[in-house]
Amino acid sequence: MRVSIVLAGVALLGTLAACGSTATSGSASAPEGSSPASPASSGDVKIGQSGLGPILTDSSGRTLYAFADDISGTSTCGDDCLATWPALTGGKDFQAGAGTDQKLLTATERTPGVEQAKYGKWPLYYYVGDQGPGDVDGQGVDNLWFAVGADGKLIKKTP
Repeated sequence: MRVSIVLAGVALLGTLAACGSTATSGSASAPEGSSPASPASSGDVKIGQSGLGPILTDSSGRTLYAFADDISGTSTCGDDCLATWPALTGGKDFQAGAGTDQKLLTATERTPGVEQAKYGKWPLYYYVGDQGPGDVDGQGVDNLWFAVGADGKLIKKTP
């Protein structure tokens, strides 16, 4: 059993390393089924409370993150990256919920017919390591992944 735990840890580290700055080139296409198991599919974005303070979440309260390498406003998270950081995708009509600004909530095309939610200049993602609403386990990973505040700025503090 101890060997299984060690191997699982090594596999997780390898996946996380793939989402660092060296793995961001390549296709920005989202693979089929690239969403975490239980995110909301409605495209609603709201403010939720967390150990970081108020942050963007989906309608189910799951934390939404931004990738610092997406500074240009276009997703640079390719297929390997999306396995760990699935994009918040849906139609073009993402809805700004409580505490958010509809003017900051737009969409960017990932692939033909697939839109990714964007808040301010940041395309939005989930982290597969978050188990449920309020989790912020992706915060600060590789010093590249951060929760987003209501003002559209990255929150760079730790919980």
